Amino acid sequence: MRSIWNGAISFGLVSIPIKLVNATESHSISFRQIHLADGGRIRYRKVCELDGEEVPGAEIGKGYEEADGSVIPITDEDLAQLPLATAKTIEIMSFVPAEEIDPLQMDAAYYLAANGATAAKPYTLLREALKRSRKVAIAKYALRGRERLGMLRVVDDVIAMHGLLWPDEIRVPEGVAPDVEVTVRDAELDLADALMATLGEVEMASLHDDYRDAVEAMIAAKAGGAFEPAEAPGEPAGGQVIDLMAALEKSVRAAKASRGETGAAGTGAGAGAGAEEPETKAGAEVTPMRRGGAGRKTSAAPKAVGGKKSTAASAKKTAATAAAKSTSAASKKKTTAKSTAAKSGTTKSTSAASAKKTGAGAKKAATPRKRASA
Repeated sequence: MRSIWNGAISFGLVSIPIKLVNATESHSISFRQIHLADGGRIRYRKVCELDGEEVPGAEIGKGYEEADGSVIPITDEDLAQLPLATAKTIEIMSFVPAEEIDPLQMDAAYYLAANGATAAKPYTLLREALKRSRKVAIAKYALRGRERLGMLRVVDDVIAMHGLLWPDEIRVPEGVAPDVEVTVRDAELDLADALMATLGEVEMASLHDDYRDAVEAMIAAKAGGAFEPAEAPGEPAGGQVIDLMAALEKSVRAAKASRGETGAAGTGAGAGAGAEEPETKAGAEVTPMRRGGAGRKTSAAPKAVGGKKSTAASAKKTAATAAAKSTSAASKKKTTAKSTAAKSGTTKSTSAASAKKTGAGAKKAATPRKRASA
């Protein structure tokens, strides 16, 4: 790869000669401006405002325009002679944990290649020190006419440098967040967690630019004269009110279906608009319970057991039932006998009492009654 800058890394008293190589490249499709009437190219001509003549690139330089409109010429030699330590040096200032760097500061990325055999040892030393510390280096360097901020980290066996924006170049997100109060319920967060878990992780290497593929296919079709424009998708209506719970549940089901998984997030009365959503723990799928009638209970399914154990238990249960029935019959028989004996005894006692009473009456009738004297 072609280097765009040669210099050195200043690592304390260690100097590492390096070459700066672009780590990224653009694959976007570029278009030319044309005249619609005849398809002719439209070009930008660089014309001098004073004489009206077109100027070639070799005669074009840089200049700084003052407030009054006057221009001060600035040459590359002028910039190279600036008293800056970073003019040809990437000066490392500190080492910090990578999480302290705000991704908003990330700019262009470069690979730092060791420049010559003498640079191999210190280059490897810095690379291994960064690996073992699990930190990144914060540095300053000058490139394309300005001093910049950079972050050095290890990618495979190469030291990479990310250009960083200066802190004052990051705009404060004032007035960007919603200006109305919104309450997010736990059930909605649970469904969002379930959707995140279902989508899971993705291999970054598997991602590609679908739009670029579609544009290339369209260009190939137009070049072959077989292009048929497809129906353009309609624009989504603005300000549409949606059922957030239903949308989340549908998203979970769609994500599972795309991965070939079975099951989905709960549906039914618990997820409809205006209904009460079931609460679950974070990360779990939301599956509402079916609500039966008042006081109705659902019996639990019996546990499945092995054949021998089930037969023994059944025989034991049958024997116990038979014994219980036998005991019940004996008890019933005994109770009946006692009842009959008691009833017989009562009958005998009644008969004796009746006979005694009859005998006493007869004796009394046999005794002659004395007549009263005149």
